[in-house]
Parts: sequence; structure tokens; C-alpha cells
Amino acid sequence: MSVQGAFFVDITVPEVKRVSGICVVGIGYVGLVTGACLADLGNRVVCLDVVEEKVDRLRRGVLPIFEPGLQEIVLRNHTAGRLEFTTSYDQGLKEAEFVFIAVGTPSGTNGEADLSFVRHAAEEVARRLAQPTIIVNKSTVPIGTADWVSETIKEQQVSNVPFSVVSNPEFLREGSAVRDFMNPDRIVLGSTDHEAAQRVAELYAPLRAPVLVTDLRTAEMIKYASNAFLATKISFVNEMANICEALGADVEEVARGMGSDHRIGPDFLKAGAGWGGSCFPKDVKALAHLAAMHGCHPQLLRAVMEINYDQRKRVIIKLRECLGTLRGKVIGVLGLSFKPNTDDMRDAPAIDIVHFLQQEGAQVRAYDPVSVDNARRVLGDVSFCDSPYAVAEGADALILMTEWNEFKHLDMRRIARSMRQAVMVDTRNVYDPSKLRALRFKYRGVGRGCWTDSCLDQDEAVAF
Repeated sequence: MSVQGAFFVDITVPEVKRVSGICVVGIGYVGLVTGACLADLGNRVVCLDVVEEKVDRLRRGVLPIFEPGLQEIVLRNHTAGRLEFTTSYDQGLKEAEFVFIAVGTPSGTNGEADLSFVRHAAEEVARRLAQPTIIVNKSTVPIGTADWVSETIKEQQVSNVPFSVVSNPEFLREGSAVRDFMNPDRIVLGSTDHEAAQRVAELYAPLRAPVLVTDLRTAEMIKYASNAFLATKISFVNEMANICEALGADVEEVARGMGSDHRIGPDFLKAGAGWGGSCFPKDVKALAHLAAMHGCHPQLLRAVMEINYDQRKRVIIKLRECLGTLRGKVIGVLGLSFKPNTDDMRDAPAIDIVHFLQQEGAQVRAYDPVSVDNARRVLGDVSFCDSPYAVAEGADALILMTEWNEFKHLDMRRIARSMRQAVMVDTRNVYDPSKLRALRFKYRGVGRGCWTDSCLDQDEAVAF
């Protein structure tokens, strides 16, 4: 039966849970979280990846990513025999009723999504289909991808085994991916086969979440549109922050007032140095490219990306306001990952900030609680320290880039005493400006109006 229109379906949790055989292709953030959580729901899951070292480490209980709560779930289900890891498609597909494709779709030369990993996975699966199988696209892919995945499998099949393709986009946030999987706002399924969509929905039945069933292209578009909207919301509040700085308003209070309106909501109204990570940058670029190639003019999406990049440059401008030239200055960076509770450095704002600083002739020190190993691979000529206090020692300025909890409770008096110049550029508005100015910091937040040293009452400053 084909699917026409979009509709929510009610899935009843069976009294006896049916154990399904699942293969997840790709062991990145999405694939590993999906595989581990589906195993935790009682299924037999084989996670497959072509990188042998990654698979070997997982078999020993060593995860390739940092994600709160994930290691416990992986170890529990691997020990119980519900979760296996392999590099073999033959082993992965041997008992699979469902194959989840969760491989990367990085940005291509012109911003388009590179689907080479998806194509390779589809071809490898097609050659090994031995029983009726439901292929589930979990990767974020351009609209129309499920159609050519279906065509690719038909062309590459060795035997005429029936299969269906279901689009099931993920909405996981790094740093809270396990919680997001287990407590989803909704499950989105796209398919031309109602029975296949129903069977995928049953996998999620224990989560008791609303299930929206629609056609393939609409499901793919829901993912892109969601990420583009959230990126737009962040770029919007950063634009407002810049106006607040010029006019003497406080963006923190502006965002609180805006977010109290239920039509707007408070989420993603946090001003900062811009968005990064594995999803927003590539997905907004991919959607803009896709739109332009189909005769649309995505000027809003282009503005969203331009604002985001400019926001990173403003960090350097604020440093120049405080220090003049940056040549020869020692600048400390607190936090490197694109957000807290993850070690992901993909398109992290800190990468651009460090490069800008080095171009200005500054010496850069840095500290991050978990992402230093990944940062070493993308940042050259940076002195990595083992604590925030080591970063501050003798520094001319500090930039707080990632709002790790550790940074919220630093001894700022000790920090100020150890610095050569007490300058703080707080890109996450973590600190209370009045408390830092009392310690004679030159403070620059984001969108915090007149909170600069030029408008401070120096009588409030206290001796170290």
C-alpha cells in the first residue's frame, strides 16, 4: 500500500517485544547512538564500519566519540550479546531484517552533500540481499536521495529479493544524543510502502513517541528544514546581539523576553560566536545549493551563513579594542569543541578564532576538558595546557569559547592575578560582567550593551 499525504500513526507496544535483526552501516555519532539504543530496546544489532581500527577498539569497549551515557549502553548491550561490531557486510546482513544507512554526507566543493558513502553502502547492501529487507535512510541526505538509493539497489541486486526504502531522519543533538533518542519529540518516517513504514515505527514503539508518516521527499525535507530553521534562529539572535551592543541593550534580557512568547520559545536564542558542528554548517550549505540548482534563490539561507561567519570575526575585533595590536600577545582559549559535552571539532568556531589569532601574530594557548586529541589534528602551533589556570598564567587575554560547566566555577580572582593583562572575551555570556569588572577585568561579552571598561564605575573595582 502506498503512502499518500502526511499523517500521525498510533503504534501499540506489544505485550511480548518482537526481537528484530538490525544492521547499522556507519559507526559515527548517528550510527553508534542508533545502534546502541536500538539494542537497548531489545533488538539484535550489528554495527558495521569499513574502518577496521574503529571496529577493533569498539570490540574492546573503546568508543570513537565522547557522548554522555553512550559508553554504558554500548558496554551493557555488547556484554549481553545484543550489540556486535564488524567490518564485514556479509556478517552484518546475514540476519538483518532492517538495514540502517547512517554514513557521513560531508560537504562537497560547492556546498553540495557528498553522497559517495551512501552510494557505496547501498551498492554493498544490494549485492548481499538474501531475504526481504527494509532499507532505512538515517543519514541526512538531499531531497530525492531515497529514490536513487532504491534505483541503485534494484540495479545492483544479484537476486530478485523484495525490499523497501524508508526515510527516517535523525534529530539527535551531540551532547544529549542518547537522551534525545530515548525521548524524541517525534519520529519521522517517509515511504511509498505503508507496511514498511509501519514495521519501522514498531521498532520505536517502546519510546511512545508521536510517529509522522509521509512520503520520502517530504521526510527528507523535514530534516533539512528543521536544521535550517534552528541555524536561522541562532544567526538571528546574534544579529540582535550586535545591534544590542551598538545601542546599549542587553541581548540576554532581550532573548528572555522574546523566548517567553510561546510562538517563539527560548531554545536556540543564545547569542555567541556562531554555530558549528557536524550538522548545521553542512546542512544549510547543502539546502542552499540544492535550492539554487532547482531555480530558487535562497537569500535567507545565504544571509544566515554570512552572519554566522561574521560573528566569529567579531571576537578578534573585541580583542583589538582591548589590546590594540595582537602581535606578540599571549591569548588563551577556554573550550575548543563546538559545544559542551562533546569532543566534536567539526567546524567548531574555535578553529577559525585560533587561525585568526595566528594570522594577527598572537601566541595561542588552549584547554578543553575532552576534545584536545581531536583539536591537535586540526589546530597547528597551539600550546595545549592541562588546566584553565595554566592557560591564564601570563596571558594577555582569555577567550571563553565553549561553556563547559568547569569554566562556570573558576576562581576568577586567581585567574586575574595570574594574567599579564586581565582581559576576558566571553563568547557565551557565562560570566557576570559586574563581578568581573570588580576584579578589574576588561570584559567583552556578546550583545551586552555598555558592559565595557569605558562605561564602568572604577570605584567599584576591588584590590586583588
